[in-house]
Amino acid sequence: MADTNDAYLAASNRYELIDYARVGRSGLKLPRISLGLWNNFGDDRPLETQRAILRRAFDRGVTHFDLANNYGPPAGSAEENFGRILNHDFGRYRDELIISTKAGYYMWPGPYGEWGSRKYVLSSLDASLRRMGVDYVDVFYHHRPDPDTPLDETMGALATAVTSGKALYAGISNYDAQQTREAHRVLGEMGIPLVIHQPRYNMFDRRMEDGLLDALAELELGSIVFSPLAQGLLTGRYLDGIPADSRAAEGRWISGDNIDEAYLGRARALNAIAEARGQSLAQMALLWVLRHPQVTSALIGASSVRQLDNSLDALNAAPLTADEIAAIEPHAVHGTGLKQ
Repeated sequence: MADTNDAYLAASNRYELIDYARVGRSGLKLPRISLGLWNNFGDDRPLETQRAILRRAFDRGVTHFDLANNYGPPAGSAEENFGRILNHDFGRYRDELIISTKAGYYMWPGPYGEWGSRKYVLSSLDASLRRMGVDYVDVFYHHRPDPDTPLDETMGALATAVTSGKALYAGISNYDAQQTREAHRVLGEMGIPLVIHQPRYNMFDRRMEDGLLDALAELELGSIVFSPLAQGLLTGRYLDGIPADSRAAEGRWISGDNIDEAYLGRARALNAIAEARGQSLAQMALLWVLRHPQVTSALIGASSVRQLDNSLDALNAAPLTADEIAAIEPHAVHGTGLKQ
């Protein structure tokens, strides 16, 4: 990062600009929209662009930055870049920030480089702390269920992360309803509360409604949903073709094959409903996931300050009415845009 010698001072009115919601029955609160560093914060993007997005987010009251060990590319670079920006700009604000990371996906070769063993989970956490240059993270997640490791071993690693002071709260990601109940039970028996779940949820991926929302309510857990815009499918990005700089053109997460006539018909219908509300499709899609009381926060990505602002402006509109939700329903079809 270039040393610009411009000391960053956060906007003094930042906590007046966004609402915060309690995570389940815990003492933790999150902004209704949080910033994820899954894409756009690796070594393939200019560090000064990343820095501008993070500054703008905090100036608008976004206190929560979400990472994982494998975010990049390459894996680990998002944490390294975030650590550099944190040290340069946000050191004085560390106690105001919620920083999260995860372990579960592939990070290094050999039998201890992914999944849910105690060896991997705790080694990964230590590596994440080093990359970011912090003593602790606020939330540490197990990133995906491990079919071969006993759940009590994986949850025991999360418990150790909390009791050691390297994490303040324990979370899980990508667990289904029954797995969530079991994780909650096992952690509870260890004296550590399971506080938060991070599932994928959007108008075109509605698996969260298949029991998980009920489980969260039953267990009094909070959630922060990722991919609320379905990798850009729930924006106006593809309504008139595939831009050269889009994710579909890049082909890493979605491709042009996802942009079929069924998708376009549904997306254009949803866009018309959003326009009638005076919103962009992306803004309406964010309010749609936030309509559930179990959804504490929606996790967005951003490749520019302008894109960040557009997403955060979703919160300036009134909540969706029952009639609007009913109008959305025929077009919010699970599986839209997915290719097997």
